[in-house]
Amino acid sequence: MTSENIQRYGLPAIAFHWLMFLLVVCVGILGLLHDSWPKETQNFWINIHAMLGLALWLTLFARLWWRSGHRPPPLETGGALARRAAGITHAGLYALLFVIPIVGIITFVYHGRIFDFGLFKLDLGVKSNRAVFHPTEDLHGYLAYALFGLAGIHAATAIWHQFVLRDGLLARMWPARMSYRQ
Repeated sequence: MTSENIQRYGLPAIAFHWLMFLLVVCVGILGLLHDSWPKETQNFWINIHAMLGLALWLTLFARLWWRSGHRPPPLETGGALARRAAGITHAGLYALLFVIPIVGIITFVYHGRIFDFGLFKLDLGVKSNRAVFHPTEDLHGYLAYALFGLAGIHAATAIWHQFVLRDGLLARMWPARMSYRQ
């Protein structure tokens, strides 16, 4: 199979994929550094984490909307079991990308925080409630670790296909055409 024979995703699908990748990396790093920030800047960085998390969530909705009208190219590599595993992995990624921001919003709001969008602020008037934010903060973190693990499996599988199986799978979603030889 040559690079010309590989059925690639369209440009919007590729753009959504890599934008979400970048947002997950940024939000994840900010989340992991949560306890390392100085007290004076902690609220600022937590707000940035929340804003980027909301941007990721909205990008997910846009991606799902786009996907509803644009079928992906057929998967021509691997057997039935591999395709089934890929489907389960993608469903898990989408589910986590949907649920994690909801739990994060609940945590943010019940921490008594105010969303600062730069041009305006959104204060839902909820007082800090440790009985709510403490368990949801933990859940938010555990779900994020699950996302990192599943995304790592997703990436490792793509790399396996590229460098071990050499079947051109990665070229389907790579931003630029890849030269590929089997």
